[in-house]
Amino acid sequence: MIDLRSDTVVKPTPAMRAVMAAAEVGDDVFGEDPTVIALEERLAALFGHEAGLYCSSGTQTNQIAINVHTKPGDELIGEEGMHIYRYEGGGIMANSGCSVKFVTNDRGRFTAAAVEAAVNNAADNYLARTRLVNIENTNNRGGGSVWDISEVQQIRAVCDRHRLSLHMDGARIFNAMAVDGRSAAEWGKPFDSISICLSKGLGAPVGSVLVGHRDFIREARRVRKRFGGGMRQAGIIAAAGLFALDHNLVRLKEDHHRAGQLAKALLHLPYVESVAPADTNIVVFRLKDQNGVPAFLERLRQEGILALAFGPGAVRFVTHLEIDDAAVERAIVSLQKIAA
Repeated sequence: MIDLRSDTVVKPTPAMRAVMAAAEVGDDVFGEDPTVIALEERLAALFGHEAGLYCSSGTQTNQIAINVHTKPGDELIGEEGMHIYRYEGGGIMANSGCSVKFVTNDRGRFTAAAVEAAVNNAADNYLARTRLVNIENTNNRGGGSVWDISEVQQIRAVCDRHRLSLHMDGARIFNAMAVDGRSAAEWGKPFDSISICLSKGLGAPVGSVLVGHRDFIREARRVRKRFGGGMRQAGIIAAAGLFALDHNLVRLKEDHHRAGQLAKALLHLPYVESVAPADTNIVVFRLKDQNGVPAFLERLRQEGILALAFGPGAVRFVTHLEIDDAAVERAIVSLQKIAA
């Protein structure tokens, strides 16, 4: 089966499993797991931040960050497709009591001017107090779109003027870095906090790290405990993250190339209405039959391909560690067969 549903479906390799089995461990809630500490310190240093916090998922790191940055009744700014709003179970409201204000966007990317216009007057007691801006890079619903760092820097300036915090949902930040060539430190500099996922393009089975200022992470550790996120001998899974950083970063461009091949093939199929630019490892396309997605996905399954519905008339493919050139060729043949 060619599984194009997500880059989260990747299974640990034998080499990764061996590292996990041999990991040195301790009680992470007591701050005594050396492998967890090594992972937290490595990613914090990589992105130019003071400290890190290992958590079970990107949803957890995002929701902890929101909770630390805000108070109930505050408001955060972002775009309507952002993962923290659309795919985290209503956590912004349920966990932190915050409202959300959407800004106009281009495939998930918005401008500093849009943020400036969305900031509420802090002196107006009728309005929610704006506290936080969220940026998702790459942007999932934007088809893996990559932010321009110069726009992010301008948004940082807006945040500074209004004393707002700036958070990055960096679930696929390494994919963005593979495209624009900028370092982790360059991407880390504009942000107060970053959620860095290890279980997507990097192929670890679990885990995300939240990085930020030392005091911020100290409070985040308290919130993680309150959210039930404390883990004990977590070095077994943190070791997979360290392995992924050592072995799976340089190959991300291969995933991007294969996504580009799929996108190019889709452009020539008679049942496809449009294909979003495949900047990284995500391909989003729309069918001419807006109601035909369930039947199309079933036909793909019969051909040995798994994919996801992605809104009305839309389908998503994601390339990853387990999708090689042969799998892409087979997928293209199957897509062409469906058109016949």
